[in-house]
Amino acid sequence: MPFLRQLASSASEERLGKLIEERMKEGANKEAIDRRIWDLFGEMWAVMFTDLSGFSRNVEKFGIVHFLQTIHESHKLFVPCIDDHDGILLKTEGDSMLIIFRKPFKAISCAVELQKICRKTNQGKAPEDEVLLCLGIGYGRILRIGDVDVFGREVNSAAKLGEDTAKPYEILLTELAAKIAKETMGLESEPLEDAPVKGFRLKYEI
Repeated sequence: MPFLRQLASSASEERLGKLIEERMKEGANKEAIDRRIWDLFGEMWAVMFTDLSGFSRNVEKFGIVHFLQTIHESHKLFVPCIDDHDGILLKTEGDSMLIIFRKPFKAISCAVELQKICRKTNQGKAPEDEVLLCLGIGYGRILRIGDVDVFGREVNSAAKLGEDTAKPYEILLTELAAKIAKETMGLESEPLEDAPVKGFRLKYEI
């Protein structure tokens, strides 16, 4: 199975690379090539970006080993929940994770559950040992390149909301994700002010 996964990802990357090379040629019909790329790789997915709050400050004060321990603990806490909600963990970078979900309501439900896990885990802990999660979720048509990476406006927006904007215990949503949260789950949200992208703060009980 690992071999099949690697083969599929490489094939997608190779095909995309060939199309990009065609697009770079003088006189290329870029609109037609773009349509081919979107036809091949365009899919509807929910995208979740996670970030842990206070890392730079904690690394400076408590050292890199403490940093690595917190990341390790967060993965042990989060990955089973992500699996239970049919999320696909595409990649990790430092204290951040990129996860995709075919069903947006599962991404939102997973986000709420992750924050509840953090709240329960943090009870009685010293502040420097708390796992403080920030979350951003987008939903829309994106370019998915095998199990390697994803690209698109919703990907960028979810990253800005989760990594740059969200505070501990917050779940921030793009416009369509917020609409789905209300229509399918009955969860309200409020517009963000002074955010780098248009976003909404989910209202939920923790």
